[in-house]
Amino acid sequence: MELLETQDPDKKRLVESSDRHKRALEKEIGQLTEKTDRFLTNALIIGGSLALTYFIVSSLASRKRKKRKAATIQAAANAGESSSGVLESGEDDAAPSFINKLGAKIVDQATLMLLSLAREKLAEYLETRKSRDENS
Repeated sequence: MELLETQDPDKKRLVESSDRHKRALEKEIGQLTEKTDRFLTNALIIGGSLALTYFIVSSLASRKRKKRKAATIQAAANAGESSSGVLESGEDDAAPSFINKLGAKIVDQATLMLLSLAREKLAEYLETRKSRDENS
């Protein structure tokens, strides 16, 4: 096949042109794959941090509701009123221990770090999108 290509200059030129286009397409596909990987990674980081934040906030909010409900039931019991609710254990009524406070601080710091990371990734994505739009 090469013998025929070398003999005809038009065929040789067309084959070289075809190779050039093939390399250009492969390069574009590689860049597209890389951008897609970065986008998915950023989306997973942002989504994960938002999901973690939602989970933490919802669990903290439910704990506060339980504490308020237990305090209301306890106050009603102390006042001599009859309550149909079951009194919860005294663990919720006690002051938070050092370990509970430390755990809450760690959760808060982890949430702040994840939100900061998500903010940075979102800013990077928006910058790349802005520069891409300007180049278009």
